[in-house]
Amino acid sequence: MTDRVLVLNLGSSSLKYRLLDGATGVAEATGSVERIGEDSATLMHSVGGHDHTEERHVTDFEDALRSALDAFDRHGPAIDRDDLAAVGHRVVHGGDLFAEPVVVDDHLLDTVEDLVPLAPLHNPANLEGLRVALRLFPDVPQVAVFDTAFHQTMPEHAYTYAVPVAWREKHRIRRYGFHGTSYAFVSRRAAELLDRPVEDTNLVVLHLGNGASAAAVRGGRSVDTSMGLTPLEGLVMGTRSGDLDPAIHGHLHRELGWSLEEIDRALYRESGLLGLAGANDFREVTQRRAAGDEAATLAFDVYAYRVRKYVGAYYAALGELHAVVFTGGVGQHSAVLRAAALDGLSRLGIVLDAERNEARSSDARFVSADGSAVAVLVVPTDEEWEIARQALEVVRGAQ
Repeated sequence: MTDRVLVLNLGSSSLKYRLLDGATGVAEATGSVERIGEDSATLMHSVGGHDHTEERHVTDFEDALRSALDAFDRHGPAIDRDDLAAVGHRVVHGGDLFAEPVVVDDHLLDTVEDLVPLAPLHNPANLEGLRVALRLFPDVPQVAVFDTAFHQTMPEHAYTYAVPVAWREKHRIRRYGFHGTSYAFVSRRAAELLDRPVEDTNLVVLHLGNGASAAAVRGGRSVDTSMGLTPLEGLVMGTRSGDLDPAIHGHLHRELGWSLEEIDRALYRESGLLGLAGANDFREVTQRRAAGDEAATLAFDVYAYRVRKYVGAYYAALGELHAVVFTGGVGQHSAVLRAAALDGLSRLGIVLDAERNEARSSDARFVSADGSAVAVLVVPTDEEWEIARQALEVVRGAQ
């Protein structure tokens, strides 16, 4: 019986895919189609250590997936529809309706469409990906894995905003959280490194990339997270502001006459590191800071300070902490950020080892000092493997 899973992740104008063994995580091929619907799209297909890149016209998501399947036919490995256990889909927003992965059917499609108001930038693309894959793989089980699902274990006091009851009940205003597949993978891997049962492991996990969030994880279950109704709340990100006074919307509207759409665009696409330093790439910000750039120094300091505040807050929420875990592109690769974010926390039992922290490695590892009461870990995430693993579990459970 095959364990092969094709994982699909559709954005507003992109398709990312990976063919892998859902049980072991071993990838056979990976690729992407960027700039879907524009004059020229870029298809990249990587297999056996070789990258195959081409420019081609790709009109829509179905054309993108057919282009990816054509790359499999031309460059390998061959995809026999009968040799796929499942197609796994990343779906950004499942609201409060999905705490587990779900087999895709007509009811699931209708429900994801109903949730579009909660994720207008992401769910429409995810929905179209589901429909296209159903047409192209009619006999292969399709499984939706939701970014929000991991956080459905949050207690009511953690996910509830102090807003009128009609907002909460009629308009579904609450904290949902995101990056759930990453947290599920990283939490399990961190427990393995600590040689502890995941059910007896308390973690503060920091998913730091162009999008960034933090989560308090008790026994493998989310008890709080920094992103909220949308992915705007919480930590400073590449182009998103993170936490800010909600009255700023009204202030900008009154003072500048900006529409809600203009304010949202500024907070989502023109803020964060980009708004502070004019660059959303953390590597560039770090390099400019090292050269003495004042704007980059401020951006770095604001970013690191926000991370440190959340570490302290979630330590308090958990009561007992076994490890702080860094993941994501910034969390995994920026030693200087890890050091700055945890600076001054030795009284809480969090002590880095400078040599371990600065050593370059792509492996999951300890970067804390031997005497640190709380471990500090770097754990590379693998969301595609987590989606494939969950999809495989659903399919096997249904058989």
